[in-house]
Amino acid sequence: MRPTKRDELVRKATDIFYRNGFQASGMDMLVAETGISKTSIYKHFRTKEELILATLKLRDEHIRGWLFRRMQELGSTPREQLIAMFDALGEWFSEPTFRGCMFAKATSEYQDADHPINRQAAGHVEKLTDRIRELAEEAGLPDPATLARQLTLLKEGAVVLAMLGHTSSPARDAKAVAVRLLSDPGASS
Repeated sequence: MRPTKRDELVRKATDIFYRNGFQASGMDMLVAETGISKTSIYKHFRTKEELILATLKLRDEHIRGWLFRRMQELGSTPREQLIAMFDALGEWFSEPTFRGCMFAKATSEYQDADHPINRQAAGHVEKLTDRIRELAEEAGLPDPATLARQLTLLKEGAVVLAMLGHTSSPARDAKAVAVRLLSDPGASS
């Protein structure tokens, strides 16, 4: 199916917001970099916040799809896939376009927990955690909900440290902790 003008706008705006942040990406920048007029942008989205929500939805689908597909490619069992999550993150961190987590940026720029942008960003992490819990259940690990929260914490921490550049290999460091958690799942309680 051929992408629509709206789809093109959302895709381009996603790249712009990811690179520059939401507040720093004004309408004039969006017009200049997307090549789509303000009139056309407002035809598809009544407000910039509506456009941001659409970009977060697209980014969520992209990141979760990529991450879980890559985990399946790197690990043949659910336990191996949980560990492979950190190998996939290491690949992402080494990409020249890596700019951290778009959802963390959204929550830092829209800090009110009731704001729709904050809620949508938080929903991304909830969906990731749910899938990690499902994998922990499939692996037969005890207390999969707690383990999923801990692995999500390791994942999110690795993303932040990769963005900050304070460690040479946050994905490898997080993977080492994950391997220990998965080797002794009773320690996660």
